[in-house]
Amino acid sequence: MLITMLADNVEHVMSYWVMSQKFHSASLGGFAVIAHWLPYLLFSVAVGALNDRFDSRRLIQMGAVLFMLVSLGWGYFFVTGTLQMWHAMVLLVMHGLAGVFWLTSSQILLYDIVGRDSIASAVRLSATARYMGMLVGPGVGSIMMRTLGSTNGMFVNAALYLPIIIWLIAAPYGVKFRTTEALRRPVRGLGDIIDTLRDVRAIPVLTAMIVLAGAASFFIGNSYQAQMPTFATDLGHGDPGAAYTMLLGADAAGALTGGLLLESGFRIFAIRTQNALGLAALWASALCGFALIHSYPLAIILLFFAGFFELSFSSMTQTIVQLEAPTEIRGRVLGLFGMSSSGLRTFSGVIVGVVGGFATVHVSLALAAGTLIAVTLVLWLATRK
Repeated sequence: MLITMLADNVEHVMSYWVMSQKFHSASLGGFAVIAHWLPYLLFSVAVGALNDRFDSRRLIQMGAVLFMLVSLGWGYFFVTGTLQMWHAMVLLVMHGLAGVFWLTSSQILLYDIVGRDSIASAVRLSATARYMGMLVGPGVGSIMMRTLGSTNGMFVNAALYLPIIIWLIAAPYGVKFRTTEALRRPVRGLGDIIDTLRDVRAIPVLTAMIVLAGAASFFIGNSYQAQMPTFATDLGHGDPGAAYTMLLGADAAGALTGGLLLESGFRIFAIRTQNALGLAALWASALCGFALIHSYPLAIILLFFAGFFELSFSSMTQTIVQLEAPTEIRGRVLGLFGMSSSGLRTFSGVIVGVVGGFATVHVSLALAAGTLIAVTLVLWLATRK
């Protein structure tokens, strides 16, 4: 997973840079965000349903092959100099679709690999690997661009998807090795979403965690990261470029610290619904404080804790869903969770950005974080029994 996430972020660095230099289009940048997250909203449950019927290993390989084709496509257009805007839009959509196949299916296969007893640790390690890829990927991408150039860098990046494709050819996990059969319901698109919603409504813990993940993604998501250059400039601490890098690094470092501490035996938080809600509220509180303060050192500290609490609450939320999802419809339930936790990020940038256009991004992020705190309070009251 770490290598795949690394390749994913390396591709973002090089493709976004070339698109920016060639088209100078803010609209294309906005389309890139929508193309990345909208497929999760539209297809996560369908991909989850496919995992209930077919081998997760092959679905992950499909996603990895799509990722590889996208990198090769960028490389081809770079080397021939024929990149047009519609080419870029098609490749961005393909990248989003690849992410749905890869991420949703890998979470289902994760349970098959480690089982119920170790799923909490596996989810934390998986989340830590994602953050490691997000932290290291931009640096590796920049180095590859400087040493190999964007064209050769893209071709090298395509090769980074080969390890997961090769390993999954004969990995002894997946639907053929399960002791419990999944329901053989046909894949029905919108009907699957409705049926799965009906199924999880009878399990209050699942409902609460899916709503929590959706609210966190809808109101905040990773929108504040896109606005980080503005925050860095407004904090006025020396070189805005260096300040921007430090702010992003603090957020990722907090997440990595959380993952490493929890996996080192520091069981700070028991896996409980109330704890997941509390950690989400702490994450939102840290971001609210970051949005409103004017001290650069304090901003670094708050972002560090924001990263720590985000990894803690998101991994706990996913663990609870993994543990409570009925085995026979696990794929659909995790697909619904993916639709909520990833798909609704499509709108977070619009919310923070649009409100920020009327006021400031400081006010919009604070309002979004405050709204999430209110949602967690309502869920806490609804689930306290």
